[in-house]
Amino acid sequence: MSEPAVRAEGLRVELLSGTPIVEDLDLSIARGQTLGLVGESGSGKTTVALALLGYRRAGVKIAGGRVTIAGETMVPRVEREVRRLRGRLVSYVPQEPGMALNPSMRVGEQLRAMLRFHAPSRQAGPALREALEWVELPSDEQFLRRFPHQLSGGQQQRVAIAIALICRPVVAVLDEPTTGLDVLVQAGLLAGVRRLREESRLTMVYVSHDLAVVASIADRIAVMYAGRVVEEGPTAELIRAPRHPYTRGLIEAVPDPAKPRRLQGIPGVAMGVGGRLPGCPFAPRCSQRVPHCDRELPALEPSGAERLVRCFEWKRTPPLVRLPPQLARLERDASRVLLEAEDLAASHRGRRERVTAAAGVSFAIERGESVALVGESGSGKTTIARCIAGLHRPDAGRILLDGASLAPLAAQRSVESRRRIQIVFQNPYDSLNPRHTIGDAIARPARLLRGLSRAAAPGEVASALERVRLPAGIASRYPPELSGGERQRVAIARALAAEPDLLICDEVTSALDVSVQAAVLELIADLRTTLGLSVLFISHDLGVVACVCDRVIVLRDGVVREQGPAGRVLAHPSDPYTIQLVSAAPAIARGDEDTDGYAMPATPASP
Repeated sequence: MSEPAVRAEGLRVELLSGTPIVEDLDLSIARGQTLGLVGESGSGKTTVALALLGYRRAGVKIAGGRVTIAGETMVPRVEREVRRLRGRLVSYVPQEPGMALNPSMRVGEQLRAMLRFHAPSRQAGPALREALEWVELPSDEQFLRRFPHQLSGGQQQRVAIAIALICRPVVAVLDEPTTGLDVLVQAGLLAGVRRLREESRLTMVYVSHDLAVVASIADRIAVMYAGRVVEEGPTAELIRAPRHPYTRGLIEAVPDPAKPRRLQGIPGVAMGVGGRLPGCPFAPRCSQRVPHCDRELPALEPSGAERLVRCFEWKRTPPLVRLPPQLARLERDASRVLLEAEDLAASHRGRRERVTAAAGVSFAIERGESVALVGESGSGKTTIARCIAGLHRPDAGRILLDGASLAPLAAQRSVESRRRIQIVFQNPYDSLNPRHTIGDAIARPARLLRGLSRAAAPGEVASALERVRLPAGIASRYPPELSGGERQRVAIARALAAEPDLLICDEVTSALDVSVQAAVLELIADLRTTLGLSVLFISHDLGVVACVCDRVIVLRDGVVREQGPAGRVLAHPSDPYTIQLVSAAPAIARGDEDTDGYAMPATPASP
């Protein structure tokens, strides 16, 4: 039997204080195979990915274990020797290429620098052309002379992959390489990565929280929780019949455009570093918990051919269930219309030209309805949303609220109009003032837009936090003390404190783990039911749209290409661009035999 391309044995990574981040980790990856490493934020995925290169971040140490790549020892080994192997034997593709690429160096020079250090014997010209052709980028001098800021996000990511592969390594570690990319750019990148693997027998470790993406590219999946692998197995089997309750929870939280279903979040919060208790770390969140789980950590043991699971009660893990999403209203009702956009036109002015963001866009949103704006970056989604919120002046057209025309900018609108339309922005880290407490952030719109007194503010804050399922005690904390999912819920609570009729959600789940995303989407669905809230949902994730939206409006270059009930548009698109978007969207259930969307595709796990 040939030597595995990647082998990790008993890997342990700690903080300098001795607190474990990754414990007791064993992996074996055959040459030419792709392993998907999945789990929530804090599970240890990136720490493992970096350890495979013999690297650890500041404040962290590799405390034990052994890592070999193609027979070469990476851990334990002195840093000076390991540095010579990185790039040539094993390479790394980071999540944020804009941070990884040197902004002061041209693309060509960054590629040549990699060659000079790790493969000086190779001729630069042919090597550059080969690497850029692999990722479908031009290799002409004009492109090579560009700086990273002159490239799109997708192009930056492709350049980062080309830099990682130019020395023809045996193993490539890709850490969330498609997070935040448009669905078409993501599909192109994944297709290129698959082609590379087939042509060069490249071994890959693909790190992601997106199970739909991982399912489309990985041969095997290892699921991590609290620094340990809790389940591992062939991709198709693990997705069809998960055996660990955590894996099952992750799959049920993944939105699927091929078979829309009601998303179900995992109860509780992920176990943080330093907060791990004796016994199974998933026990506090597990519905299959028994007293034994609190006392002893289960071992990672075989549960059938090529399957491993770390759970005492894995035989009790129930099959997956597809609950139907709320069905769209197929008939329009003009008497229920809350907001209308009529022939909306908007643009952005640059130094030399004006870029059109919306051209003759018209649509209506009914009370209690969820409408999605979808399309690639630059299609005009966010600009249209900002026009509706009064944050961007339209060039032409009208926006009507209950039939009355709104002023173009929020500052010109009445306090009541501003109260009725609230927006939640994409980045939860930038949308809250780090110097204001959570309580102050939530109370502010209630006081300014509803005239709430200071004395009544604490009660309103507690009520808003309860709506988004956060404890009242969080009101005294500051944004930097919260996780990304908690901050996004606070941003939603702040918008709800104004008691709006329309909530605009601009990519509110794009940076969240699937389990947190499911909880946020479940929250928005509940608010629609309990408050009669209307939602304008902006997203490039068609899986999310399929699960939570009644209608879909497809945009391209500021023009509406198609609109209609979400089920019909996503299942039977008619416009060529919509067909392209739908076919490119990763779907965890695509290819399953059942086609009704509400079936139970999993079968009970067998020993």
